[in-house]
Amino acid sequence: MAEAPPPTFSGGGKWEAMRGDMGGVSEARVGYASMNHRLFCVLDRNATDLGGPSIIVLDGLSKPKRTAAAIRDYGRILKMKEEFLETRSVLR
Repeated sequence: MAEAPPPTFSGGGKWEAMRGDMGGVSEARVGYASMNHRLFCVLDRNATDLGGPSIIVLDGLSKPKRTAAAIRDYGRILKMKEEFLETRSVLR
């Protein structure tokens, strides 16, 4: 699993490696109007089973700007990350 975003996406606050309990998950962010939209991903630079380096999208969410995501959302994303690491797939 990659420890940092792909070089072409580094910086600018639109792609961030998450920390703490969310370690190993990266987040792509975009804001529009009064909302923030996020995609939560796992980066796998050695994904031979996926044809090479891959960005695996686990889940996404939208929330009003300057508000926190719900703890249950982070829990769901962590479950999907663990499922992917164990089975190399994520089923919803």
